[in-house]
Amino acid sequence: MLNRKMTMDFEGYRYERKFVIREFMSYEIEHLIKSHPAGFHEIFYQRNVNNIYLDYMDMNNYADHTIGNSNRLKIRIRWYGKMFGEIQPVLELKIKKNELGKKMSFPLKPFKFNRDFSSDFLKKEIFEKSNLPKWLVEELKTCSPVLLNSYKRKYFISKDKAYRITLDTDLKFFKINQKNNLFYEKIVDRDNSILELKYDGKDYRKASHITENFPFRLSKLSKYIQGIEVLELC
Repeated sequence: MLNRKMTMDFEGYRYERKFVIREFMSYEIEHLIKSHPAGFHEIFYQRNVNNIYLDYMDMNNYADHTIGNSNRLKIRIRWYGKMFGEIQPVLELKIKKNELGKKMSFPLKPFKFNRDFSSDFLKKEIFEKSNLPKWLVEELKTCSPVLLNSYKRKYFISKDKAYRITLDTDLKFFKINQKNNLFYEKIVDRDNSILELKYDGKDYRKASHITENFPFRLSKLSKYIQGIEVLELC
């Protein structure tokens, strides 16, 4: 499988620590981030993040996450802004080794995402016509889209620029069929916010000082796993 081959080839992984927060409002979380001793401040701008997750027929990637395999893979198509209409997508292969993670990104040809979306269209009109490596096109033929999600994201960076935080709110999950997608079957989660702390391996020793100043508990929640389970897709 793809994840078995690729986890052995990657260098330069970064650490990713995740917190699922239910007991604070989003504005309270932002205040805690901005008042942190590390001097976090907001960068970029808030935007909507949209993802289509793909998995193998036997849901191998989902299974690897749920049983706790140290080497895990997520395959997704990501774009920003409006969920429907003309999109500028990127294919991402996100590999995790315990707390370490890294992505490979491949631009895809733009297309109109709407109710006509189907697995066949994705494979024949997008993957095969997007100048992807041949090995990747062949691998993607064994995968199908299973989940669509969307959320609002804000970005923060520490004063020394060593630590980055993303804050995700207003999570939405949609079931994706192989064809005939109306996107009526969805779950909206406005109760949970997801804070993710990201930093390079060389900054590992100081990371505990970052987490100790947050009143949040570390979590291993994956939005992909959350979506599959709340929609009862597996």
